[in-house]
Amino acid sequence: MKAKPSRARIATPEGLDAVYGVHAVRALFERGQPPRELWLQEGRAEARLDTLQESARQSGTKCVGVARETLDGVAKGAVHQGVIAFAPPLKAESEEALWFRLGAWQQSSPPLLLILDGVTDPHNFGACLRSADAAGAHGVIVPKDKAAPLNATVRKVACGAADVTPVYQVTNLSRAMARLKTHGVWIVGTAGESAQSLYEVDLMGPVAIVMGAEGKGMRRLTREGCDLLAKLPMTGSVSSLNVSVATGVCLFEAVRQRHVS
Repeated sequence: MKAKPSRARIATPEGLDAVYGVHAVRALFERGQPPRELWLQEGRAEARLDTLQESARQSGTKCVGVARETLDGVAKGAVHQGVIAFAPPLKAESEEALWFRLGAWQQSSPPLLLILDGVTDPHNFGACLRSADAAGAHGVIVPKDKAAPLNATVRKVACGAADVTPVYQVTNLSRAMARLKTHGVWIVGTAGESAQSLYEVDLMGPVAIVMGAEGKGMRRLTREGCDLLAKLPMTGSVSSLNVSVATGVCLFEAVRQRHVS
């Protein structure tokens, strides 16, 4: 199916998020969440995007051929790879949904959760979601305040993970952590000054790993709500890692322990 070209200046669909990049757009179709509209770069790029056009045809998504300059304007400097989809905005799961899921746990493996305290950069948030999905984490918990929004940038960086990884938004993070404990979830905070290495911590049971904001780390009440604090051993000249990199290391240590068992 050839995308219908549009020579006139066109407006972006109202009320929808722009999702850009081949991987992020493909994920919408693969997850059964096709976008309402698909903009494809005119010219040679259209042939490269044949599979996306076929997915759009099968799902009834409207395709429009546009100039690269139009895509550049919508993406605002981000790499769009010749394609932008317009889909309903992502919405965080409610706090009640988290308690219901934990109360009726049906997974074969114990809960593995990620808590982000004060991560406000959408790029870091998206990268954390990507790591969480890759590690098979069952959800990400964020506070309503001082947290990055679930926007198009997050979707792009997460490469589809933002559409499939549950994000639970809680009103009061320290209170939510206390309630997690009543569900048997062990809460492990990450702190560089801790004397205990993450590799010495048992992550095989129900666990939530807490990552703080870059520079500031966890807030005081968040830190006090942890069952224990652990650090990543740093043997080089740098003193810390980007929060998304540290998130991946921590989550995959839990994966390693669970697979070894």
